[in-house]
Amino acid sequence: MQATAYTYDPETHTGQVLLDDGTPVPFDAPAFEAGGLRLLRPGQRVRIDTEGAGADLRITLVTLQTL
Repeated sequence: MQATAYTYDPETHTGQVLLDDGTPVPFDAPAFEAGGLRLLRPGQRVRIDTEGAGADLRITLVTLQTL
């Protein structure tokens, strides 16, 4: 699934992405670190892997979207 980076805290490696419908979804440090990224800037296009649905949606991986 694709999303757009919305917020990112470089100290805690946590933040939020916006899904294409505008829904913000938080991610935790393990999801960020699983993608091997060092930094994330708001507005960057990312690929995310998720588990669950609705209120139980959880991001398990954040990585850069490549073409």
